[in-house]
Amino acid sequence: MLALSAAHLAILHLVGSTSPTVNEVELDYTKFTPYFAVKDLVTLVGFLFVYFFIVFYKPNLFGHPDNYIRADALVTPAHIVPE
Repeated sequence: MLALSAAHLAILHLVGSTSPTVNEVELDYTKFTPYFAVKDLVTLVGFLFVYFFIVFYKPNLFGHPDNYIRADALVTPAHIVPE
């Protein structure tokens, strides 16, 4: 899926994403490089920075505290009660 997205971006910006000519007149458009390439690269680096920060420094950030209670086969959890 990631390779397909990368191929789509490459083809989209190689051909261009602006409208075709209107009334036989060439329209002004912004080229992909360096403007959009740098913008996409900055976004990717920012996303990877946040992702790696969470993975390496705060791996339990989205965890639940109940995950750290040791399992005991002889004790029934308090929220399980007979009817």
